[in-house]
Amino acid sequence: MFEQLGLIGCGLMGGSFALALKRAGLVKRVVGYSKSPSTTERARAMGVIDVEAPSALLAVSGADIVLIAVPVAATEATFKAIKHLVTDKMLVMDVGSTKRDVIDAGRRALREHIGSFVPAHPITGKEVSGVDNADPDLYTGRQVIITPIERTLTVQLQKAVDVWTALGCRVLKMSPEQHDAAFAAVSHLPHLIAFAMMNAISGQPQGKDYLSLAGPGFRDFTRIAASDPKIWRDILVSNREELLAQSKIFQRNLHALELMISSGNTEALEGLLEQASITRGTWSMTSRHNP
Repeated sequence: MFEQLGLIGCGLMGGSFALALKRAGLVKRVVGYSKSPSTTERARAMGVIDVEAPSALLAVSGADIVLIAVPVAATEATFKAIKHLVTDKMLVMDVGSTKRDVIDAGRRALREHIGSFVPAHPITGKEVSGVDNADPDLYTGRQVIITPIERTLTVQLQKAVDVWTALGCRVLKMSPEQHDAAFAAVSHLPHLIAFAMMNAISGQPQGKDYLSLAGPGFRDFTRIAASDPKIWRDILVSNREELLAQSKIFQRNLHALELMISSGNTEALEGLLEQASITRGTWSMTSRHNP
């Protein structure tokens, strides 16, 4: 049981975390701060938080657990804002989709208290954002990747594992480098492709007509293109090296398919399609090897 959660960012991810902690009986009080006062007010009205804080620093004051749920580009500014009240007894976590840049920001800002920070990435979310979409079940049954570093305090690391486990999550530990490489492949590149696909169609003179004919397959394939542009702008730029490396691999595979189509080599084309079909058919989202 935590005495107080300091919640910085009362949107979908942060709000859902607060609601989940409350429902599980793991926290007595939640003090929240968001850049937009209307968001904080709405969070209090919904019961997501108990007290509105006028600043990130005051949201951390008196907290024994802190969750930073802001866009990755705002993480360093947040660390700087709270650094004077972070202690070695406090558990500080984030929910960012990239980890190396967040950890580097933590090292610069938190310095001797970097050991209190346990970087985390819950593999969950919605296309819609905002506190109005906060859901205490958002994390249930989901995988959470934590990426401790050499200075991470053992006690805080265990607390992080325990709290996510108590929320019904499966916890996996990875290095920050492994994390960013993996999610460039299975998350960041798919979003990039979905965004590009929508722009490619909508940019054509007959794009609206084509979209009116699209069915469930297109809907499912492009669902993530409806994600928050500002959040994904930051994610794509912050993990640019790994993302661009994965994009080159994708382009090589796309080109291979194009060559088979243009040459009429149906046997080779079928072989590549079958390879993809088998891989997709045997893949399971619950596998520890497929976060």
